[in-house]
Amino acid sequence: MVSAATARRDAVSLARSSLAQRTHGGLLPMSFVLGEAAFPRKMETATRIKAELARVVARIVPEDGTIFVDAGTTCLEAGRCLLDRDRARIITNSVPLLSLASSCRAQVSAIGGEVRKISSALTGAVAQSWMSVLRFDAAVIGASGSDPKLGPSTTELAEAEIKTMALKSAQMRILVIHSEKWAKPSTVRFAPWESFTHLVTDRSFTRAERLLLGARGVKILGLSSQ
Repeated sequence: MVSAATARRDAVSLARSSLAQRTHGGLLPMSFVLGEAAFPRKMETATRIKAELARVVARIVPEDGTIFVDAGTTCLEAGRCLLDRDRARIITNSVPLLSLASSCRAQVSAIGGEVRKISSALTGAVAQSWMSVLRFDAAVIGASGSDPKLGPSTTELAEAEIKTMALKSAQMRILVIHSEKWAKPSTVRFAPWESFTHLVTDRSFTRAERLLLGARGVKILGLSSQ
């Protein structure tokens, strides 16, 4: 049997050698994260479409109330659209969105936790502790990929947990996702389609896909819905 001290030393050694990534409660193989681009690189892709998707999200989100905004570049654009609402309270794990809080009319709060550098997201035990006592009028959630039948997914367990907790605590549950992520599942599926009330995307769905999502209670809003 390996002692706790030995396990910790081995974990540190594997992480320093880039053979694994340390997470709350254990280790993940580097294959979990090697396919994920850094946040600045993501900011440079599909900028126009992300801005248009953000405007669709802002149109359906309540003018006042408590709104959770997930980390991610498309969610960041959606958050930008909400910052001037003086009756809104925005709660987020997005570090870039928090950096805009000093010059906005909305009340902006962080869930706390550790910064996951590759995604600029707050995660971990402290973040989960805050999420467990919060309730939202709406939650705006992003994803790294999706399975047409099973639901959206992300690259990392700690971020998946934050998304799941937000969905369980929100009345309106919006997934906003770029079409390039459709039918390209990532490592961790964090919710079935039944967990969402709305799907905002630029994808043109087939009739079969619309029927499948509709049967799960998901309302599809595309760029043509503006």
